[in-house]
Amino acid sequence: MLLVGDYMDYLLILLKTLFFYFAIVLFYRFMGKREVGELGIIDLIVSILIAELAAISIEKYDTNIFLMLLPIVILVLLQIILAKLSLKSDKLRNMLDGEASMIIDNGKVNFKEMIKQRYNLEDLLTQLRARNVKSIEEVEYAILETSGKLSVFTKDANNSGPYPLPLILDGKVQKITLKKIRRKEKWLYELLDSKKVKLDDVFYAFYKDNQLFIIKNSDCIS
Repeated sequence: MLLVGDYMDYLLILLKTLFFYFAIVLFYRFMGKREVGELGIIDLIVSILIAELAAISIEKYDTNIFLMLLPIVILVLLQIILAKLSLKSDKLRNMLDGEASMIIDNGKVNFKEMIKQRYNLEDLLTQLRARNVKSIEEVEYAILETSGKLSVFTKDANNSGPYPLPLILDGKVQKITLKKIRRKEKWLYELLDSKKVKLDDVFYAFYKDNQLFIIKNSDCIS
């Protein structure tokens, strides 16, 4: 037979569950929209910690609910601050989220990069099958994103030509891309000068079919 105290315990659990449900939904709205499969390392860690803290506070009857809410608020604020700082710093962004890796380049498997990322051949074949790709020979480019997702470009009419790697991101020259296409920074600056565009004004730029395509900051919705 349930006593009044038991009913109160169940009611407290119910209220705590509802409270943390709506609180966490609100926190994630502040943290920004991102698919679960695209969570970075920091996002995933914050998500796990928030879930654990919420579970602990629901289970413990004698815990002050607002005291348990404090570390969750701190984690959310930390994630938001790091996200904003990473927008302004390539080094911080690469340190937190890592960099995308070219696993298949122009139809050739980059085994050196696979070893570096501890990404084996079975992983590659599994992700290719998940995208209805029967064989490695069908792939022109495959990029292992920072989320662990494999982006695949097959050898067909819709994906003909070289993959347009970014030359400029947020006003910063991507030296790795320049090295890949065997160009110098001077060449890039000369192209920008010919278009009368300053580096700091470039939001995104890529090179394809012997042309430099530029999206300026003024072209973006602020």
